[in-house]
Amino acid sequence: MSEFERSSERAKELRDLLNYHSHKYYVEDNPEIEDFEYDRMMRELSDIEDKFPELVTPDSPTRRVGGSADGQFTPVEHAVRMESLQDAFSLDELRAFDKRVKEVEPNATYVVEPKIDGLSVSLEYENGVFKRGSTRGDGVIGEDVSANLCTVGSIPLRLKRELDEIEVRGEVYMPREVFMKLVEQQENNEEKPFKNPRNAAAGSLRQKDPKITAKRHLDIFVFNIQRINGKVLTGHKQSLDYIKELGFKTIPFYTPCTNIEKAIKEVERIGEIRGTLPFDIDGAVIKVDSFEHREALGSTSKFPKWAIAFKYPPEEKQTKVVDIEINVGRTGVLTPTAVFEPVMVAGSLISRATLHNQDFITEKDIRIGDTVTIRKAGDIIPEVLNVVEHSGSSLPYVMPSVCPSCGAKVVREEGEAAVRCLNTDCPAQLLRNLIHFCSRDAMDIEGLGESNIELFVNSGLIKTPADIYALKQEQIVPLERMAEQSANNLVAAINESKKNDLSKLVFALGIRHVGQKAAKLLSERFGTMTALMNASFDEIMTIDGFGAIMAKSVVEYFNMPESIELIDKLMAAGLNMKSLKEVKDMRFAGKTFVLTGTLPTYKRSEAAEIIESFGGKTASSVSKKTDFVLAGEEAGSKLQKANDLGIKVISEDEFREMIK
Repeated sequence: MSEFERSSERAKELRDLLNYHSHKYYVEDNPEIEDFEYDRMMRELSDIEDKFPELVTPDSPTRRVGGSADGQFTPVEHAVRMESLQDAFSLDELRAFDKRVKEVEPNATYVVEPKIDGLSVSLEYENGVFKRGSTRGDGVIGEDVSANLCTVGSIPLRLKRELDEIEVRGEVYMPREVFMKLVEQQENNEEKPFKNPRNAAAGSLRQKDPKITAKRHLDIFVFNIQRINGKVLTGHKQSLDYIKELGFKTIPFYTPCTNIEKAIKEVERIGEIRGTLPFDIDGAVIKVDSFEHREALGSTSKFPKWAIAFKYPPEEKQTKVVDIEINVGRTGVLTPTAVFEPVMVAGSLISRATLHNQDFITEKDIRIGDTVTIRKAGDIIPEVLNVVEHSGSSLPYVMPSVCPSCGAKVVREEGEAAVRCLNTDCPAQLLRNLIHFCSRDAMDIEGLGESNIELFVNSGLIKTPADIYALKQEQIVPLERMAEQSANNLVAAINESKKNDLSKLVFALGIRHVGQKAAKLLSERFGTMTALMNASFDEIMTIDGFGAIMAKSVVEYFNMPESIELIDKLMAAGLNMKSLKEVKDMRFAGKTFVLTGTLPTYKRSEAAEIIESFGGKTASSVSKKTDFVLAGEEAGSKLQKANDLGIKVISEDEFREMIK
């Protein structure tokens, strides 16, 4: 047997094993093997597919890790309209719905199920294999998000039974635990957090890069068959039972009810337990069970007449503010948090809620000792709605004038709501600064995640980013969770990060107002760390996209003695201090390109790199400042806007001529 034949057999064996264990883990919540063993098999299959690309199949589990981004979502016209539901806010409205149904179908019965609060999608399969996934959109036209949906572990890439054709509808959601961790991470990085799990799920599913979607750990519940060829089904409950047999993760419970009063009792029961569920719901749905009855009832121009969604009101409770605590973030921002007498809200015990900043506290006049009304925004994040009454001895709350962590004086800069500690040696900022420094978008040091950084900080081995590059294997091995191989891998990853482009280091420094894009612009404009450190305010202001606040922040950072000391140490440790971007010539200097559509041979990211190598820059949207639009197939609205504005549109062939 040849190597190819052996690899082909092994690849099939690994696909079957991985798909089986993926279903046990994501759908049945009953894993049979350790994550390590699953990852080992995934790596083996990936290696085989890298060596023999012709062995890659549509149902290969390697598709779940997220492929390359194409930068756009193709419109999809739904074969069956994805209808929205009529809402009801009282039980009388549910009884009126029943009356309308019984006028047409006196013998109609119902199925009641929770209404998952997420993003509605369609999943299409041919011959049992996943073909395409799309968003609901306006119900008629959605967007193809197949690559991102492949990263959702509970979506089967191959069904358990072969079926000519099936399209199902489901709700992609973010589990509450995942959402809370994401919000905590965003708050630690002082990013604007998602407001609720639904927004987080929608934002994650529509990422241009599926690798980002894969990190968000989305899930799905399938709740409807849109169309099917190869199987006859007569009712909703029967269809849900059937798609569960096919390997789909269906809604967790669906209850048949013979009349509306039983349906109402189930709606009330779901309302009572909704806070205890590990996912977010915004109501309960009552559906006519029989497909024949549904057809007779039909639809309005907006809603099906055979279903209705009951929406639960947000639960509000009163409690007492016993204290206001101050937390210090990565960039020194002081964030006030109210501490309450614990109270049960929407199924969980609430004892804390962020108060954001002094303006929020002043506007609502929140004081220690007050009785306040609280609720969960989006049924997840606790928030203070209003003050019911002040206690007799309460005083207006004022943020502290010194940092509670280091005692340094805090400032509130003009135009900002935040109060900030400017001491870069502040202990409260240390851990979060180090986590940012080592993160993927910054120095990307594999093995230095939050838990390990905390371990090194607590052991006294790391106090500043420069200390990372002084770590030795013999210091690491004795620590908890560390072995010789782990230490070797970590030291190798640290050394590898020294080769990073200057832009990653500039971003890693955590300069206020300087994100990834700004760090890249600074790196490319000045070329070396030394030149950047000596750059004047006026020189930085010449960079397109930089404003006075950003330029001032950069100059101030490099004027601080502690910043100069840190960079000197990083230089001595051997970190690259130069931009690695190769500029061939400046033929596109001052020119802005917008890339749209699918190019025949270049990936859009490749074309963008070429443009930048000739001194040009790219933008995501067309405006009067755009010089060229490089358009491929299915260019869409950007091409139309370019034509409307009279901007020159070029093809890939014309682009090739320009870069000769």
